[in-house]
Amino acid sequence: MSEINTPISFDEAVKIASGPGTLYELEDKTINGLQYTVFKYCPQSLRQLFDIGRLRGDAEAIIYEDERYTYKELVDKVDSTAYMLSEKFNLKKGDNVAIAMRNYPEWIVTFFAVVSLGAVACLLNAWWTEDELEYGIELSESKLIIADFERAKRIDNIIKSDETKMIIVRHDSTDEFKNKQIYLYDKELELGKAMPTVDIDTEDIATMLFTSGTTGKPKGAISTHRAVLHGLLGFGLKGAVDAARKPKDKEDEDINGPNTFILVVPLFHVTGLVPVMLGSFTTGNRLVMMYKWDPERALQLIEREKVTIFVGVPTMAHDLLESPNFSKYDTSSLKNISGGGAPAAPELVKQIDSKFSHGRPQIGYGMTETNAYGPQNGGDDYLAKPTSAGRVVPFMKVRVVDDNGNELENNKVGEIEFYGPNLINGYWKDDKYTAEVIHDGWLKSGDLGYLDDEKYIYVVDRVKDMVLRGGENIYCVEVEAALYEIPEIYEAVVFGIPDERLGEELVATIVLKDGAEISEEKIKAFVGQRLAKFKVPEHVSFSKEPLPRNAAGKFLKRELRQRFIDSLKN
Repeated sequence: MSEINTPISFDEAVKIASGPGTLYELEDKTINGLQYTVFKYCPQSLRQLFDIGRLRGDAEAIIYEDERYTYKELVDKVDSTAYMLSEKFNLKKGDNVAIAMRNYPEWIVTFFAVVSLGAVACLLNAWWTEDELEYGIELSESKLIIADFERAKRIDNIIKSDETKMIIVRHDSTDEFKNKQIYLYDKELELGKAMPTVDIDTEDIATMLFTSGTTGKPKGAISTHRAVLHGLLGFGLKGAVDAARKPKDKEDEDINGPNTFILVVPLFHVTGLVPVMLGSFTTGNRLVMMYKWDPERALQLIEREKVTIFVGVPTMAHDLLESPNFSKYDTSSLKNISGGGAPAAPELVKQIDSKFSHGRPQIGYGMTETNAYGPQNGGDDYLAKPTSAGRVVPFMKVRVVDDNGNELENNKVGEIEFYGPNLINGYWKDDKYTAEVIHDGWLKSGDLGYLDDEKYIYVVDRVKDMVLRGGENIYCVEVEAALYEIPEIYEAVVFGIPDERLGEELVATIVLKDGAEISEEKIKAFVGQRLAKFKVPEHVSFSKEPLPRNAAGKFLKRELRQRFIDSLKN
């Protein structure tokens, strides 16, 4: 891999990329009484963003398994779907529409149709059970649901109101459904129809995404068109900054050309929605969609479709590298292997950089509440500071505060807070929780971390996951990073359990690689050589099954903690 030179600083590159006359020019603006730095040329709405696709013509837009769609075909289908929703289902501006399906092309089509009509796209978690789907539909007050067959069957059992209508994609019969208001997408759709005219304001609500629900019931996080678009443009500005810092060399020219994204995370999750799907559409790139995550299939598609951008959770990159057939596939088209949702172990960062011939490691620290955008780290910066989530570009602010909300100086650990025009408005029908999380425009992340002297952010743990053992703070992320240096370990999660004497004890739950063996004593000794003794887990639990995760790829620590506590009782 050729060396990347950085002849100008990050701050200088920001000035170049966001200066007067540039696509990402910044200006100050007052919104709802608060002062923000915004993108001067931000589209008015997601509908205006979608209209960019009309200029792409016969360029390929979506590849789903063996199906291929051009931008022209995609635009025609969105226009016709919007017409159908407006004329046949009387969908009006401001109505809430639930989308409940796995990653199908129709998910993208219906999303653009809904938001282009000024309605609110309520993105239900496709992994949810019947009870959870019922909760999401009732919370969002959606009277129209667009679902695939698997989700539709679950929802059919819990629809209570005769007023609720459901449109089913990729299915050809309503015979097996008991509700009367069931419609088939393909039978209702008439191609060639024009999209109805709707006046959409930048401050109108566009989306409702549901928080991951690792603790308590999920909340409906609502965002304006302005917030979603600023999250998207934040990624664009960061890309422009990186380009300004990195002069092209011969090796870059060999892999230049249109980018191809691979979608390996759910579209109902903010990472799949904003940087991947919307990012791909905005720039006129190709989007390769997978039916479900499978590292072997992902490697096949990367080779077949010459994928250049991989955005998933760090464990997915780990899965690719651990595939026994990794070396058999041509992954040289990859430029960036990006992760988010959880910190990546420093050892993984090194492996990504060394084992992919052109691909550089990247990390992003965003949330549902920030529309995915947040600090980013990549390339040589990431190798130099592999435990940092990176820096923000200056339309967004980040700070670290103590328990009383006072801003802390550099290198002091406290709660991370964000401020910017990309933040959510709040939580649907929950003013109390909104006030707890957002104050004076600042969003409480729920994460503990610190800023170094160069304003790189370091996430050390969740506020609620930090373990307090005998008066000493233990950041689980740090212990997990040490565990991932052990070659035999495939997955590792660290958490605390109650202890009468110490307050809490540390537990590590571990999945070993196929065929690997290592004792609990050796694991403890390895950690003890790298970290202070009080950070060595008292208990090591081995699991033969993959550890449970939510749809965002995060480990379900609450479930693992309860499993371990229950095992002690037996």
